[in-house]
Amino acid sequence: MGVLRTEIRHRAQFADGRSFGAAGPYERVDGVFHLAVDPDQPANQRIVDLDRAERGGDGRVHFQADFSLLQPRDAERGNGHLFFHVVNRGRNGVVPFSIAPPPAVIDERTDPGDGLLLNRGWTILSGGWQWDVVRRPGYLGLEAPEALGDDGRPIPGTVVVQFQPSEPYRFQALAHWPLNPPPGNPDFQHRPYPAADRDDPNAVLTVRDWSHGPSTVVPRSRWRFAREVAGEPVPDDSFVWLGDGFEAGKIYEVRYRTRICPVVGSGLLAVRDAISYLRYAPLGAGNPATARLSHVVGFGASQCGRFLRDFVYEGLNLDESGRLVFDGLFIHVAGARRGEFNHRYAQPSVQHNLGFGHRMPFADDVLTDPLTGEADGLLRRQRQLGGVPRIFHVNTSSEYWRSDCSLIHTDIAGSRDLPQSEESRIYLLADTQHGPGNVPLSTQTPSGARTANPLNTINQTPLMRALLIALERWVADGEEPPPSQRPRLADRSAVSRVGVLERFARIPGVALLAPDLLPTLRRVDLGPDAERGVGEFPARAGEPYPSYVSAIDSDFNEIAGIRMPGVSVPLGSHTGWNPRDPSTGGAGQLLDMQGSTLPFCRTREEREQLGDPRPSIAERYRNRDDYLSRIRAASEQLVSRRYLLSEDVELIQTLASARYDAFAL
Repeated sequence: MGVLRTEIRHRAQFADGRSFGAAGPYERVDGVFHLAVDPDQPANQRIVDLDRAERGGDGRVHFQADFSLLQPRDAERGNGHLFFHVVNRGRNGVVPFSIAPPPAVIDERTDPGDGLLLNRGWTILSGGWQWDVVRRPGYLGLEAPEALGDDGRPIPGTVVVQFQPSEPYRFQALAHWPLNPPPGNPDFQHRPYPAADRDDPNAVLTVRDWSHGPSTVVPRSRWRFAREVAGEPVPDDSFVWLGDGFEAGKIYEVRYRTRICPVVGSGLLAVRDAISYLRYAPLGAGNPATARLSHVVGFGASQCGRFLRDFVYEGLNLDESGRLVFDGLFIHVAGARRGEFNHRYAQPSVQHNLGFGHRMPFADDVLTDPLTGEADGLLRRQRQLGGVPRIFHVNTSSEYWRSDCSLIHTDIAGSRDLPQSEESRIYLLADTQHGPGNVPLSTQTPSGARTANPLNTINQTPLMRALLIALERWVADGEEPPPSQRPRLADRSAVSRVGVLERFARIPGVALLAPDLLPTLRRVDLGPDAERGVGEFPARAGEPYPSYVSAIDSDFNEIAGIRMPGVSVPLGSHTGWNPRDPSTGGAGQLLDMQGSTLPFCRTREEREQLGDPRPSIAERYRNRDDYLSRIRAASEQLVSRRYLLSEDVELIQTLASARYDAFAL
């Protein structure tokens, strides 16, 4: 059945009535989709524990999902295309693909930025799908049903929470947030899995020095389920407290029994059915979309990209009536992994816990693991059912350096490149980090973690904008997209991480990753019940998968992928990796998602004094005008290859000017 009704809580003009290109003014509609699904319906049977949830009088399981809709006030001025934004950790602060600074505070406002999508007349739906989002202004979440045992109560079971502090503190919420910000900031919090028994003697806390290092059990007498208030522990089933404090850089893991059991996979159905409703339900059925929707493109970044990989893996791109949901998917910075989106006690925001999200398949086509004999493909089930969307897999260098991304285009043994699948294209945005970079140079991340090298300054958003328009034309007009760009074994542009690090050691003053501490994606054993979405915790790690990154040129910049003008006309060396600052512990370990910028010396004299092998800025460019002239030429070449929009050439000039002023003057 999908959406039963739409509860509209707020409807008003958007951006104070500002007009966006040919689309004109927009309106914003905020509300809640009330959904109901039949667990016995074949299209819903992949959702773990849905059959254990309470059913209403209609025999269906009921749940709710928040949404925010932007659409042209005049339906005739829209382009007929729906852009679905899978919101990251519930945040809905900026219209995707806009040029806009990240909001300092998430609230009910949504920044239109420069309005790329709005100027083109897209209808934009941002939807809640994540059960553990704290629902408040500016955040879109999901009210998931609970899986119940025979006693009618939520099924109790084991959950594992892992964290690596960047500064000492004494208590930690039992919920994951990337880069583990210190407790107390309400912008960095999720709903936890509360402990079933605060005094459980079988709960276990372990600590280790690096991700695959040996672990040590912390005596139960030294820690408890509590938070700290005025220097004293206060019993609380949603926090873990350590008497002598958690150390910066150490990796902690707490394993315990929880008393809640949300049907996490209902978020997948919320996305499927919300889109189906807007796409197919008539206006008389309460459909708030006034545009005639002919095509739908979905976008998810990071955890949300992994969510979309799970969406197609589960074969959910057809609704209960067998109708197409997404025509195209822009899967961004997801790498080769999936995530904790459809199993018992799943944590959607988890990054590194070994679990369901680390299991194969990685590539679109069915491949066989030569060690385990397991065979599967990301699109296997959707191809059997029909309705495979056209997909862009778009990644930065960071997803390659965390060890998994090359598996989307090499075989499991790492011995050969895979042929390009008919339904997808693969793009590496060369020398970029997980999120857009900027100047001035800094080593501070928004969550409080710090890097050993300056953070990457390359802003890849212009490339993403061009790729989105290419995907739109592929799904709407059948126009072939620009060729895939990724490292290849055949031409030796795909190489080992250790070999690249050995070359970087020639740059004076660079902080390097320790080769023996590099993150490694490993085979995961979750026990015999894993196929039912119920695994054993902690999971057991097996043999590592092969991993490749792009080779680098004489400027220490990547040769594979789409190179921004700031990379092909460089002022420094850029990477998708950056070590943790030694003051935060874990020296030599990767700070996940962060890259580095290592500027060239300004002059030849400075370069020779330091012994830097890279020609200086003054040796490369006559002056600022010469540099910007070369940037423009590189931009126009990208436009001719359809990796950059012509309207963004001036944006590239602006970004390059800021970088030159920061590095050369």
